[in-house]
Amino acid sequence: MIPRYSRTEMSCIWTEENKFRIWLKIERLVCEAQSTVSQDISKKLADIIDLDIKRINEIESIVKHDVIAFLTYISEKIGIDIRYLHYGMTSSDILDTCIAVQLKESSDILLKNLDNLLIVLKKKAEKYKNVICIGRSHGMHAEPTTLGLKFARFYAEFKRHYYRLTAVQKEISVCKISGAVGNFANIEPSVEEYVAKKIGFIPETISSQVIPRDRHALFFSVLGIVASSIENIAVEIRHLQRSEVDEVSEYFSIGQKGSSAMPHKSNPILSENLTGLSRLIRSYVFPALENITLWHERDISHSSVERCIAPDACIAMDFALVRLTDLIDELIINEENITRNLHSSKGLIFSQRILLELINCGLSREKAYEIVQNNAMQVKYNNSDFLTELKRDQFLHEFIAPDKLEALFDLQYYTKHVDYIYNKVFNQAE
Repeated sequence: MIPRYSRTEMSCIWTEENKFRIWLKIERLVCEAQSTVSQDISKKLADIIDLDIKRINEIESIVKHDVIAFLTYISEKIGIDIRYLHYGMTSSDILDTCIAVQLKESSDILLKNLDNLLIVLKKKAEKYKNVICIGRSHGMHAEPTTLGLKFARFYAEFKRHYYRLTAVQKEISVCKISGAVGNFANIEPSVEEYVAKKIGFIPETISSQVIPRDRHALFFSVLGIVASSIENIAVEIRHLQRSEVDEVSEYFSIGQKGSSAMPHKSNPILSENLTGLSRLIRSYVFPALENITLWHERDISHSSVERCIAPDACIAMDFALVRLTDLIDELIINEENITRNLHSSKGLIFSQRILLELINCGLSREKAYEIVQNNAMQVKYNNSDFLTELKRDQFLHEFIAPDKLEALFDLQYYTKHVDYIYNKVFNQAE
């Protein structure tokens, strides 16, 4: 991932230096488990502090094999007979266990990010719990809701993601040290069990030469779903910041510029950036799914894919979650415009209440719908308001008295179950 969308904590997990250090740890643990033949080597490996990445890459340019290059470098570094290093192993033992470690460590950071995001979403939900705003369907005014309910809905969505990522982290935290084609022919199962215990993993149930890629596919699929939810919030903010709506807006810092051509502009660039990053993260799901299908006990068609998508997906997701958290935390709420927009439909948002009241008075649904719709259309034609048109309708007065009509235009009617919803979201779900 390019530096622009990278944070140091996550990026460090995917550096070559960290990768080689994980390889070194795995090789050392295998030697410890095979102490009858390689205890000497294990002690030497533990003494290695510095790794010369340049030298390893020089060797790889000749041997054209990254693991062999690493082992050759270790041989040079230690300067002793290492015939029992990597004993009975295959390259995938070290490669697959390493990527499992990196994905697990990345998940730790992403779970921390999700936890921070949930804190901010809950804070906003509590603050704006009773701020009534217009709800929209198809982009059009529908019925009143509250701004707090929007944040509460996003909170519940990302709480599910927290549980999903927790579960998938366990799914990918597996160790594979079973040798070529995975049948333990040249290495004892106790070695895999030892290494797995030392790194806090479980041994793979059954592998070929590689860890089955359905595990990885699930991990990247969860990231793809999280990315879609990030975009879900981003698109909501982008719409609500439009000039015609102007209910919320991104924080615009002192000295910030919105446009090179139009000095008046303050654009929702963070939300738009999150939309783009979400598209990128989702694009990694399909190659991860295709990696499940390998020839026989293995081929390396998955390798190039994972070398690209594993670091990029984790780094981009880390950046996106932190950016989203900051964006929501600093989000500017324009309550005056929220109220203005709520009343801009001239009462039409109460149409269902009138419809249901007429039904309760004995009219058929079809007839009640016809009466309400006709009056709603008059609001547009006469440039009037809904209550005025309903009061003019003499036929409607046979069922609903004018003073009763006014009582139906009550915004608090739409908030009567907010506490019930909040209890489900924040109490039952905790």
